[in-house]
Amino acid sequence: MPAFLLPDLGEGLTEAEIVTWHVQAGDTVTVDQPIVEVETAKALVEVPVPFAGRVTALHGQPGDVVAVGKPLVTVDTAGRFAEPGVVTSSASPDQAGESGNVLIGYGTSGGRRRRHRATRSSAAIPAPRFPAAAAATATATAGDQSVPPLGSNGRLPVASPLIRQLARSAGVDLTTIRGSGRGGLITRQDIDAAINDRKAEPASVPEPAPAVPPAAGSAGVTRIPIRGLRKSVADKLSRSRREIPEATVWVDVDATEMLRLRAALNADESAPKISLLALLSRFTILALRRHPELNARIEGDEIVMSPPVHLGFAAQTDRGLMVPVVRDAQVHTLEQLSAAVAERTRRAREGTLGPAELTGGTFTVNNYGVFGVDGSAAIINHPEVAILGIGRIIPRPWVVQGEVVPRQMTELTLAFDHRVCDGGTAGGFLRFIADCVESPANALRHL
Repeated sequence: MPAFLLPDLGEGLTEAEIVTWHVQAGDTVTVDQPIVEVETAKALVEVPVPFAGRVTALHGQPGDVVAVGKPLVTVDTAGRFAEPGVVTSSASPDQAGESGNVLIGYGTSGGRRRRHRATRSSAAIPAPRFPAAAAATATATAGDQSVPPLGSNGRLPVASPLIRQLARSAGVDLTTIRGSGRGGLITRQDIDAAINDRKAEPASVPEPAPAVPPAAGSAGVTRIPIRGLRKSVADKLSRSRREIPEATVWVDVDATEMLRLRAALNADESAPKISLLALLSRFTILALRRHPELNARIEGDEIVMSPPVHLGFAAQTDRGLMVPVVRDAQVHTLEQLSAAVAERTRRAREGTLGPAELTGGTFTVNNYGVFGVDGSAAIINHPEVAILGIGRIIPRPWVVQGEVVPRQMTELTLAFDHRVCDGGTAGGFLRFIADCVESPANALRHL
């Protein structure tokens, strides 16, 4: 009776948090059937079981963190199927029906991937199920209060630990919310909407009291574990600060002409829209062509420069800050680049990006202007060696040909690793981008 161990999810991930089970003890499972949704430091993913049989035990509850290589579920295969690397009968893994898939989008190092599982549309992913009667029995028997209550439809609300904490703090009952995210995932917007709906109710209707359990000896104190995506971000930023001798340069830039160019490009309603981030990214790619030492990484005592530009961009999501990557961005047209940025931003917020789409960047662009701020001393996304930021664009008085006139102004900021270049190179890089922003027509000379 093999135990299915949490597989290596790729890209150096060592653990995952259980979000919701799709099966329970006693259920019969088939090869490649998704049995649990887990949250890693990078994405929400569904884990399929690589053999068939009857589930005899679940090793963890929603909210539990399971390390890679630790038991996830035990399946009674009746001697017909084997755990990857373990044969419980004379049949070979292929003869036994063992799957090469241990995770949708990934595979075992030596197994064969089934072609019919290579791609799966979001519509094909089953909604999480957790029968109410079985849940009540399990709770009454084990006394486990960590299992969230079920909704009226008998389904377990799908939400990340952070969203559950926010709901508890606001006194919001997750079982009354219909998640707007992928697979019914409850998002921060759903919580905000529930809070707003509650405020709109008549005053005679009492609001539920917050049910945040105080920490021992600290009444009213809320403690949120740093794990998952937040832990991954914290570890990477801490390492960046420890290892990189960082310096920052910035410049005020007149973005009036760039805004006019974007308006002209988007005048055709039938054509794909071009974003400001895509324009800035295109100028950045041109600058990296002139200053390739900023599209690099440090390995020991060597600067390793990367010919392709794998462009990362910061995206704020309900799960925290993520940096999706557009690989080989230097070969994308402006329209393709804009579409790729929009598509990855959407999928980052839905939690559907895989680890491979969130790693491997060589340079990062950060539009912190969307938060209404002018500048930021950004932290370099280790192991990259530089990050470019743009602040909000607002009208300000500016001197043009001796006259003070209103112009659309912004601030560009470059944080760079002083080991790969000096201020002259960093200043030249930033000045080139600023010139492209101020006179985008001249940038055509370098395309």
